Amino acid sequence: MAYFAGRAAALGRASSAAVAAMFYNFNPALVARHLPRAWDLASPECVIEARLTAVDRALRRILGDEALDSPEVAEAAALARVAAEACSPEGRPLCAAHADLPWPREPHLVLWHAITLLREHRGDGHITALVGHGVGAIAALVTDTATGRSLFRAQQMREHRDWSEQEWDAEVTALTESGFLDSSGQLTEAGRRLRSRIEDATDAAAAPPYRSLGAERAERLIALCKPLRDAVVASGELPGNDAVDAAHG
Repeated sequence: MAYFAGRAAALGRASSAAVAAMFYNFNPALVARHLPRAWDLASPECVIEARLTAVDRALRRILGDEALDSPEVAEAAALARVAAEACSPEGRPLCAAHADLPWPREPHLVLWHAITLLREHRGDGHITALVGHGVGAIAALVTDTATGRSLFRAQQMREHRDWSEQEWDAEVTALTESGFLDSSGQLTEAGRRLRSRIEDATDAAAAPPYRSLGAERAERLIALCKPLRDAVVASGELPGNDAVDAAHG
């Protein structure tokens, strides 16, 4: 409930069907168990405020006030905001909803909000690419885990998104019969080309905000954010940290 409400609160009192459509690969029945009930427990406005408060407290606990008040974080926030404000909202409902929220004042929260906009901008574009290539919700998960680069193994992904073994296996069979998976469940050449086309389309749709920065400032933003990212990962506080470590060796 916290995940669905926290990420969807910018949409207002969104229905479970709308959220399931925008989140794309979660079982709609799972979403319906939590929405719209969440909005009866806490209004979207309260959830948005609580989310930002939680982010502030978590970052202060993990990174410390000195790091968050540093010139480097302020610079990263300014650069990320330039990129985020270049995100196009057309056809991107989650990005558009978050872009309509007021910007925080503290630099580390500006950075957080900018990253959220960039994440949802890319995510909305990725869903467009999946739909355009005829890859449905479960197929997206199956082919993603079959690349070997997913943060989750197939069973973890299936359980996390709340699909049954029967639903998952039926999709594996369909993808095998279509020539995208081989008999061992690995991507065939056709499957690899499909995933490559999807990722290329996603990258192309996500590129404009970074082009607005230019290569030099984009590289600077990456360099400024890397130590922050590394410190958060090293803290061990991320859910699924073992999966992240396994995926990235």
